[in-house]
Amino acid sequence: MSQQDTFERVQKIVAEQLGVDAADVVPGANFANDLGADSLDTVELVMALEEEFDIEIPDDAAEKMMT
Repeated sequence: MSQQDTFERVQKIVAEQLGVDAADVVPGANFANDLGADSLDTVELVMALEEEFDIEIPDDAAEKMMT
């Protein structure tokens, strides 16, 4: 899977979870400041990413996710 493919999958998930336009989901966009996510949104986003990519994101890393 290419980096572009990965980005597009992440972009789609973030847009769906946060209810924003996919065009607003760009590298470096801050989930809270730029995309309006709150702490619950972030938890749901982490869960969706874990499911999509069949991975586990450690809690300490998830807490630091901002972009």
